[in-house]
Amino acid sequence: MVKSGFDVYRKTEVETADPLKLVLICYDEAIKNLKIAREKYLNEEFEDKAYALKRAISFISELNRALDLEKGGEIAANLHALYDFMVRHLMEGDLKKDIKAFDQVIAMLSELKEAWEIVSYQLGRQRPGSENRPRVGTALG
Repeated sequence: MVKSGFDVYRKTEVETADPLKLVLICYDEAIKNLKIAREKYLNEEFEDKAYALKRAISFISELNRALDLEKGGEIAANLHALYDFMVRHLMEGDLKKDIKAFDQVIAMLSELKEAWEIVSYQLGRQRPGSENRPRVGTALG
């Protein structure tokens, strides 16, 4: 299979990214795939919906696996419970044909992503030479 330039770029970006950037990538991909799943559901393209939903759940599961429950304390435990809830809620919503579950998880992921962007921005401001870091809500460089 021949990869496009974007595929090669994205693979390199992921392989060389710092852990915080990887977290943000997982949030972006989970949100993007849930939006696709929602659209495919509305268009009755159920096979494509299932694929996008599976990808979204994979990214949420990856966020969950990345947690260090020992070092992360209460925050990690709360995120672990929240990620588990999201996956169960999406699967239950899919079984019950309740698209509101997709919207609810998109909203939760968006809030969490915004919080991580703030953390990323604040950490970037503390590093020497970080004056040109992008503002929160813009593409992270």
